[in-house]
Formats: sequence, structure tokens, C-alpha cells
Amino acid sequence: MRRRLHPLKLRDRYVPLLTRTADSGLLWYGAAALLGIAGGRTARRAALRGAGSFALASVITRTVAKPYARNERPVLDAAAVLRRFVGRPQYTPPTLGPAASAAAFAVGVALESPRYGVVVAPLAAAVAASRLRSGLRGSGEVLAGVAIGACAAALTSRWWPVIPDSPAVAVRPRLPAPPLPGGVGLSLVVNPGSGITGAGSSHATVERLRALLPDARITELGPEDDLPALLEQAASETAGQGGALGVCGGDGTVNAAAEAAVRHGVPLAVFPGGTFNHFAADLGIESMQDVVRAVTGGDAVTVDLGRASSPDGEEQVFLNTFSLGVYPELVHAREKLEASIGKWPALAVGLARVLASSRPITVAVNGRPRRLWLLFAGNGVYQPSGFAPTYRTRLDDGLLDIRAVDGNTPWARTRLLLAVLTGTLHHSRVLVTAQLRTLRVDALEGDPHFAYDGEVARVSEGSLVLGKTTRALTVYRPAGGEDPWLG
Repeated sequence: MRRRLHPLKLRDRYVPLLTRTADSGLLWYGAAALLGIAGGRTARRAALRGAGSFALASVITRTVAKPYARNERPVLDAAAVLRRFVGRPQYTPPTLGPAASAAAFAVGVALESPRYGVVVAPLAAAVAASRLRSGLRGSGEVLAGVAIGACAAALTSRWWPVIPDSPAVAVRPRLPAPPLPGGVGLSLVVNPGSGITGAGSSHATVERLRALLPDARITELGPEDDLPALLEQAASETAGQGGALGVCGGDGTVNAAAEAAVRHGVPLAVFPGGTFNHFAADLGIESMQDVVRAVTGGDAVTVDLGRASSPDGEEQVFLNTFSLGVYPELVHAREKLEASIGKWPALAVGLARVLASSRPITVAVNGRPRRLWLLFAGNGVYQPSGFAPTYRTRLDDGLLDIRAVDGNTPWARTRLLLAVLTGTLHHSRVLVTAQLRTLRVDALEGDPHFAYDGEVARVSEGSLVLGKTTRALTVYRPAGGEDPWLG
């Protein structure tokens, strides 16, 4: 007969293992990695905020709080004194730092997703409880650590705003989008070069889409294929069948598909298949199943389309953002670091690097000469107000969100970097903001390039007029935008 261990012996066996992994940080980094792998976009955001909150809490406790805690003598209970006399070896874990780290990780995750916060809360509570059972310090230090951790997690919101769970608001189209059960009438183009990584990943994505939409016409972009031409052909074919155009790729690919869909007057189904999928995120789409549910049910909304027009008649549309100056370089530098250190630390490091090596551009904005570090235009008003626009609350407001960093301001680079680091850029005189319907930009010096939805192009004829076409694109989105439990 197998002998059962006494509960106290079980505690003595497993609690030290829990405390050691928590002390080293392996527990929380492992939990963040597991959360990021197992979940979708929301889970990845929760994992990044949890890890960032844990790192901030560790810095605070090591540099500020812990020196004060060390000055106080530990309070020993009778059991601890007896163990010292008996001489039994006992692992004596620290208290303040691990309790702060546990609370910071749990609260950070909960800020992004209360559902995932419920999942990690018992683990954080177990770590905090193990400190109470150590008998080396009073409960006051554990409670102080929990308070420090919770405040550290809340403090991350100052630099990295919490994205709301609800999708951006948009109205339904005047003519309902056709329901396409099984994908019948849907012509879907898949771009495997948009961020689908790993051996066989693109093939697996195509096979998954075929299983979800067996009646759809699915085409995978090949090495020799021209993406705009392929999308144009797919949109033209589906327009005569009363169907819809579908696209699986990143924001640049979705941009090209939106142009073709508007030109042929067909709805667009956006399947998230890129690295960041900003437009899909604002729509409230996190998974392939979200889009399938919308396409099957005929649920859709209409969204605005940004336009950058040149005097020679050329035009470039943008679904998300348009920018001139160092912003394209900054986005590239930030995205290279974001996965490893989090969005806001990556933004600060990338900003310092870009400002050290770049120079302001000289342009005329609505006829007024300006020296600018950057000019940003969002297709709709972005949140938060400041240097790093993250999300939109509406996709049909008819406005351009203009943000510019003035290069003529004294110590502009230093003031810009300090404002970003302290989270006060929305109050800084370096940043100029406006919400407009049109904006004219003329290049006065050099050969500037602009970025749109992750792609880069040259300013044709040295002049651009930015504007909007309201409710120009019909796009499928599941009604209500609810996410499945832990989905």
C-alpha cells in the first residue's frame, strides 16, 4: 500500500521549489512564455505587460525598498527559533521582492485581460503565502511587497496604455454584406511573406483555411506572383458573382487588398496572418474563426479610408497610418526590440538610436515652412494622446489624427526623449497635435520618403494632400466582437 505524505511534509517538499523558482524570476518568465504561446493577441499583450510589471517591481524593490527592509531585524516565531537550535537546514527565502514580483505579474496580466488574470492569480497568491509561512518576517513586509507590485503594474499604464477589449466603433453598411456559408463566393489570397514564419507554416495556414472554408477559392502568393495583380484579378472575379474578396497577411497586404476591394465595390474579409495585424486588432479580430463567423453570418461594418494624393494624380490609400520623417525608422527599430523588452522600453531605446543618427526634414505644412522630426497622420483618432498611438475607438470618424514633432524647438531631441521616458509627451511643447479632414505637405528640401501601413514609398512630385474617404470600405467583422473564453 502506497504511503501518503503528511500535508506538512508535502509543504516542506514543494514550497521550497516554488519559492526558489519565484526568487530567480524563472517562474514569471516561464508563465509569460507559456501565456504568449498558448493564447492569442490578448494573451501575448498580457504576457508582455506581466513581464514588464515584474521587471519594474524588481527594480523598485532592489533599489528603493529593499535597503530599508534590510535595516529591520527579522521577527522569529517559536518554530523558527527551535529549528535554529536543532540545526535542521532550512531554506530561508526573501520576502519583500518575491511578493512584489508575484503581485506585479498577476496585476499586470489582469490589466490586459481579467480572464487570464484569474488564471495566474492562484500562482501569485501561493508565492505570497509561502512567504508568510517561512516564519522569518512578519506579514507586514509581505503586504508591503504586494502593494509595491500592484503599484508597479499600474504604473506601466502611464507609458503603455491598456487596450480596451471592445473593438473600435463602426457602422453597418447600407447594403448588407452577403453571407457566404462555407466560403462560397469568397476569393481568398494568402501572402506567406507577411509574417507567417517557420517551416511549413504557410502551408499549414492554407490547409487550415481550406478546412474552415471548404467552398472558398484560396490562392497562395508564389515567389514570382505580383500581389496587386493577383488581388485585382480576385476582386474582379468575385465582383461578378456577388461574393467577397478575402486576404490573409499583414497590414501592407491588407492595404493592397483594400484598394482592390474599393475599386471593384466588394466587401473585404481580413484574416490576421501578419506580424502585428494592427487593422485586424482594431476590428476586434483575433483569430481565423472570428472572420469565418462573420463571413458565414454576413456581419460587416464600413470604415474610412485615408488617402495621400499627389498633383500628378497618383494616390496611395492607408488603413492605419501615414508618416514622414524619422517615424518609419522608429517603428522599425521599436518592432525589432518589442518582443524581447516590451513596447515602451523598445520605443525609448529605438527613439534614442534614431534621434542620434537622423536629421529633421524641411517641409511646408498647409503652406507654412516647418522643420520636423516627424509628421504622423492616423486614419481616425488614435489613443493615447502622445508619441506612440496604439489603438482607435472609431473607424469612421472622418478625421485625420495629425501629430508632429517640431525640429526648431531648442533642445528638441533631448526634450522629446525625456518626455517619452517620463510619460509626459502629451503636455510637451515639442509635440504638436491636431484633428483635421485634409492636410497639404510640400517637400522643401531633399527627397523625403513616407511610410503607410508598414510600407515605404517616395513623395511623388514633392507634394501630397492627405484626406479621407468616409465609409469607403465594407469589411467583415463578427457581430458584437466578443472573444471566446480564454480564446
